Amino acid sequence: MKKISSVLLFVLAFYTGFTQPVKENGRLQVSGLHLVNEKGQPVVLRGMSYGWHNWWPRFYNAGTVSWLKKDWGCNIVRAAMGVEPEHGYINKPGWSKEKIKAVIDAAIKEGIYVIVDWHSHNIRQKEAQQFFTEIATTYGKHPNIIYEIFNEPEQQSWADVKTYSIELIKTIRAIDPDNVILVGSPHWDQDIHLAADDPIKGYNNLMYTLHFYAATHKQHLRDRGDYALKKGLPIFISESAGMEATGNGPLNEPEWNAWITWAENNKISWITWSVSDKDETCSVLLPTASDTGNWKTSDLKQSGIKARALIRKHNGLK
Repeated sequence: MKKISSVLLFVLAFYTGFTQPVKENGRLQVSGLHLVNEKGQPVVLRGMSYGWHNWWPRFYNAGTVSWLKKDWGCNIVRAAMGVEPEHGYINKPGWSKEKIKAVIDAAIKEGIYVIVDWHSHNIRQKEAQQFFTEIATTYGKHPNIIYEIFNEPEQQSWADVKTYSIELIKTIRAIDPDNVILVGSPHWDQDIHLAADDPIKGYNNLMYTLHFYAATHKQHLRDRGDYALKKGLPIFISESAGMEATGNGPLNEPEWNAWITWAENNKISWITWSVSDKDETCSVLLPTASDTGNWKTSDLKQSGIKARALIRKHNGLK
């Protein structure tokens, strides 16, 4: 009887640790190439990004966060703040912040990490500083928070992105000295080699984002990632998926698997795009999916079935 009780206690402890990754790992730090926990042990975060909040606000709620944690096995979610489009932050800042904060609050309650993503392709420095000042003031004390200050620079040079990023880092660090900040790179986060040649200096707990869509971005982009790693640049894959860069077209599962293997071998965290129901391959849900989770397999597109399986497998929920 004592042996059975011990086994049950071990299983319970394991389950509790898995379902409360923030409780288990605490405030994350960047050490060399790796994201590490409070004990200095490497941590790999795996989860889902929501689609643009302004187009798919129905999924920005506590129910979906809870479902993504419990059923998909996510230890992180990414709240994508649409900036310029209709109903984005620029013309509906109050409502936009409500949507993002709903996901942040739910992630904190569920004990998982959350990326607060300034989802823009353009430099909007003043607005970004205002937004992150509020987020850092409200949530900076929580170890759950990761700041992504520029989703995907499009045409900007690395010099411009670097200058913008330093100003945003200063803004956040004046309020929150510790939580991890993700820095973008030019050409939709593909020119990470440019950041590796001229990284930001003088600040701790920075990582650089690399985005891939496996049917378009193949070994050439992984080679750039390897180059950046060899130069000592810590990488975080904050957006990725298995189809073409357009978000459409068939899945390339061999290349998708190759990317995940590469990330896992290098202990790089990865996020899949996206929790939305648009008529495109990368939106993981069908219109039948409820607003608040409890999705059946019949509510998932093939990309959703694959993403869920990958996250569950690598987060230990086979």
